Amino acid sequence: MAGLIRQGHFLGPKLRSLRKRNGLTLDELSARCVQIDAAHAPSVSYLSMVETGKRVPSTEMLELLAGVFGKDSRWFLDENPDIAGADAVSGAKSGAWPAAAGTPAIALEPAFLFSKELLQNALPELLVQTGTTGPQFARLLIRVWQETHQNDFPDIERAAEAAGGREMPLSQARLLEIARQHGLSLRWFDEERRKSGSRPMRARFEAPGTIVVNSKLRSLEERLNYELAYFIGHKILHNGDGVIPPRFAAGIGEDSTEANTRPGIGSRDVLLAWRDFECGVFAGALLCPRVPFRQFLAREAHQIGGAARLGVTAAAFMRRMTAVSPYRHWHFFDAYPPGFLQTVYRGNGIPLPWGNMSLVPDPCPRWAVFRLLQQERVASRSAPARPTSQVSIMDDGTQPRLYCCHSLLTKDSTGTTHVLSVGVDLAPALDAQGFDGAATVRQIAESCRRGGGEGAIPREATEQLRTVSHVLNIAWIAEALEKPACVICPRSQSCPREKPCGGQR
Repeated sequence: MAGLIRQGHFLGPKLRSLRKRNGLTLDELSARCVQIDAAHAPSVSYLSMVETGKRVPSTEMLELLAGVFGKDSRWFLDENPDIAGADAVSGAKSGAWPAAAGTPAIALEPAFLFSKELLQNALPELLVQTGTTGPQFARLLIRVWQETHQNDFPDIERAAEAAGGREMPLSQARLLEIARQHGLSLRWFDEERRKSGSRPMRARFEAPGTIVVNSKLRSLEERLNYELAYFIGHKILHNGDGVIPPRFAAGIGEDSTEANTRPGIGSRDVLLAWRDFECGVFAGALLCPRVPFRQFLAREAHQIGGAARLGVTAAAFMRRMTAVSPYRHWHFFDAYPPGFLQTVYRGNGIPLPWGNMSLVPDPCPRWAVFRLLQQERVASRSAPARPTSQVSIMDDGTQPRLYCCHSLLTKDSTGTTHVLSVGVDLAPALDAQGFDGAATVRQIAESCRRGGGEGAIPREATEQLRTVSHVLNIAWIAEALEKPACVICPRSQSCPREKPCGGQR
C-alpha cells in the first residue's frame, strides 16, 4: 500500500480522464464496479475523492477499477505518464474561452502540489525571480477572468444603467449632473511630467467625493467624459472610499510609486487592479448602455466612426463593442510602440501577438497592429487616420485559424501614437451559416502559402465571408475582402515556420 501511495500522484486525473473519455458518470462507474465485485466496489463519494487526490484506493479496488476499463492496474501509476483527455488538460468550465495556441492551459496535477497553501508560497518567489510586478500579475489574473466570462458582468451593467437611465449619448453636462447627484465635485490641477519616462496623471480621486482632473483634459471632451464616468463608478460601486488607483496616461513609463514597480505581489495590488477593472466596465456601460449601444452598432454596421457621435473615445467604443455584441468571438488590442500591449481582450482565444508585460523587439510584421505602428505617418486629431481592415490566417503549425481585424492608428491624451485593433474569429460564424468553416480556412491558407505569406481570397470563400459580414452586420469584414489575406504568426521572437513568409524575417 505504501508503494501505491508513493506512485499514485497522478492516479486521480488519470481515472477522471479515462472515465470521461468513456462517457461514464461517477454513478455509472460505481454501478459497474458493483456488478463486478460488490465487496470492493467504491461508492460515488469515494470515487470523487479518489479523482481529486483526497483518497488512495486499495490494491483490490485499483484492480477493480482497472478491470472496468480493460487496463492493467500499473497504468494508473506514475511510471505511465499518459494523462491525456479533454478535461484533464483544460480544467475549464463548459463554455469557457478556448486556450490560445502557444499558451495552452495546464493540468494542475498532482493536486497536492497545486494546493492553495503551496501556491501562496510559490507565486511570490516566481514573480520576484521573473521581475513581474504585483500590478502586472493582478491585471493578468483579471484579464483571464474577464475572458473566461466573455465580458459579461450584469451586476455592474445594472448599476451603470440605473445611474444613467440608459441615456445615450450622455453629454458632458449630463455626466456632471450625475456626478453632483452622487455627491461628487470636480477640481482641476496643472501637472507637468515629473521626469523623463514618467507618465502624466490624468485624474485621481479624493475621498469622499472629489474628482481631481488634469486641466489638459479640458480640451479633450471624449477623454474627460470617460474619466468622469470612471469615478462615478467608484462612488457608486465602492461608496467613494478612495481605494482606487490614480489614472495615468496610457503607454510605457512609470505610473506610480516605487512600490508598484517592485517584483512580487500584495493584496493591495489585487484590490486596486480589480477596482480599476470594475470602474472601467462601469464607465463603458454608463456611456454605452447595452441595448441602445447594440442598436446603434446595428445601424452603423459596427463602424468605428460612430464613437465621435457618442462622445466616447475609439478605445472605449471598441472595448464596449466586444461586450454587447451577440457574437462572442472578439478580440481587442491597444498597442504602443515599439511593442507593448496596454490593453488586451481575447474572447476568441487568439494568441497574443506579443507581451502585455514586456516589450518585444521583433514582432511578426504581418499583424496589422505592428504594420501601423511602424508607419511613419502620424495621425492628428484634426485629420485622423483612416481605419484599416485585414483578413488574417493564423499559422501556428497546427489547424489554421481565420480572423478579421479593424485597426486604427491614433493618438492618446498625451499625443503618443498607438494602435487600436478590434477583431473577430470568422470560423464560428462560417459554421453557423452552414458553411464548412475548416475547409474555407484551408482554402484561404493555401492561397497565402502559394503567395509566400499573402494571397487573394478565393471567390467561393469571398462570397461566404460576405454572407458572414451581412449576417453579423459588421461592414469592415466585407471591406477587408477587397485586399489579400495575410498569414500572421502567433509568436514573435522566432517564426514557427521553416521558411518565413515573404522573406521578411
